[in-house]
Amino acid sequence: MQYSAQQMYDLIADIEKYPEFLPWCAAVRRRSSRIDGTCEIVDADMIVSFKVFREKFGSRVELNPEGRKIDVSYIDGPFKYLTNNWHFKPIDETSCEVEFFVDFEFKSRTLQALIGVVFHQAMQQVVRAFERRAESLYT
Repeated sequence: MQYSAQQMYDLIADIEKYPEFLPWCAAVRRRSSRIDGTCEIVDADMIVSFKVFREKFGSRVELNPEGRKIDVSYIDGPFKYLTNNWHFKPIDETSCEVEFFVDFEFKSRTLQALIGVVFHQAMQQVVRAFERRAESLYT
């Protein structure tokens, strides 16, 4: 990315702004937050809306600004499990490498089958949304 690791970390860490630019994200609500050492732990609900599908799920977001890492784990909702991780590695003062990992499984086999068909395409749209957001904020 042609943005600093800190800029990209700040963009991803600002979860309350997701409904402004992230496809299918209808709302985000912070349940609670606390400090644990150098990390902030945020429990939040996200409402995802896609065509007739509308679901709320809860996640625990561990924000680690010193390590420029964000780890997300599942609390409740339509998944069997959900985890995702972000890591922002500086290349130089104005660019970075962003590592993103996501893994999940829905409780519903039908929903899992439907999402599985379009998952790769959906993740590409999400990544592009973050890229466009960075461009709008930082250029």
